[in-house]
Amino acid sequence: MTTWTVPGLPAEGRCLVMGVVNVTPDSFSDGGEWFDPDAAVRHGLELVEQGADIVDVGGESTRPGAARVSLTEELRRVEPVIRVLSQEGVTVSVDTMRAEVADAAVDAGASMVNDVSGGLADPAMPRVVAASGVPYVVMHWRGHSHLMEDRAVYSDVVTEVAEELRKRVDTVLAEGVAEHQIVLDPGLGFAKRAEHNWPLLAGIGRLGELGYPIIIGASRKRFLGRLLADPGGAPRPFSGSDDATLAVTALAAHAGAWCVRVHHVRPNADAVRVAAAWQGGEEVR
Repeated sequence: MTTWTVPGLPAEGRCLVMGVVNVTPDSFSDGGEWFDPDAAVRHGLELVEQGADIVDVGGESTRPGAARVSLTEELRRVEPVIRVLSQEGVTVSVDTMRAEVADAAVDAGASMVNDVSGGLADPAMPRVVAASGVPYVVMHWRGHSHLMEDRAVYSDVVTEVAEELRKRVDTVLAEGVAEHQIVLDPGLGFAKRAEHNWPLLAGIGRLGELGYPIIIGASRKRFLGRLLADPGGAPRPFSGSDDATLAVTALAAHAGAWCVRVHHVRPNADAVRVAAAWQGGEEVR
C-alpha cells in the first residue's frame, strides 16, 4: 500500500486527519457554531489537541442549494482565523473556490488550498496556487450548489469521476501547478447521490491509480444519514452519523486514502492509527 507524502504538510506514515472549521452561519452540519472568529480559532486549536493534522478553514457553505457569499465577506470570515491559527503553529488549509481568497489565505499562513471546484469556479485559481507552491486539493465538481442535484447522472461513476479528475489535473498542470502539489478528492455528495458515493468509496484504489494522493470527505454527509434512517425512513441527523463516519475513516485509511476530512476529530484520529497498525503490523503514532 502506497504511503503518500505531500511536501509542506505533515508526514506521519499513516492516513492524515483534517478537522473542519466552518466560519459560516449556514453549513449543513454545524452552521453558525463557529461563525465568530474567536470561537473558530478556539475550535481549530481544540481540533489539533484532539489529533487533527490539518485544520480546514472555510467561509462559504457548499451544501446543496447554498447561495454564494461575496468575496469581501468570505475574506472577512477566514483571513483572521487562518492568521491566528497559523501563528499558533497549526497546519491550516483554506477551503475556497476563489483565487483571491486563496492568495490572501496563503499570505496569512495557510499551507494548502482546498478547492471544491478543482479550478472550475475561478479560472485564476491554478495560477495562484502554482505561484504559491502550496499543495492543492482538486475536487471532482460539476457545478455550484444550486446545480449539483441535476448533474448527478452517471453510467459508471468511478470511471467517469476518474476521467474527469484526470482532465482537471491536465488543465492545472498546464497552468503551472506542479505534480507534487496535487491532491485529488472524488467529491462525495457533490453532484453525487447515495448510489454514487458508495462505489466511489469502494473505488479508492482505482482513483489512486491516477497517481496522486486521495482525500476523502464523507463526514456527516446525507448519504450516511440515509443509510442509518429510522424504521419510518427518516434520515439520521447530521451529528448522529459520526459513528458511521468513523467506519468510513477506518476503511478509507485501510484502502490507501492519504487524508480524511472530518468534523469529530478524536475518534477518527484513533481510527487512522488503528488502520495503520493493522496494515503494518506495528504501532504508528
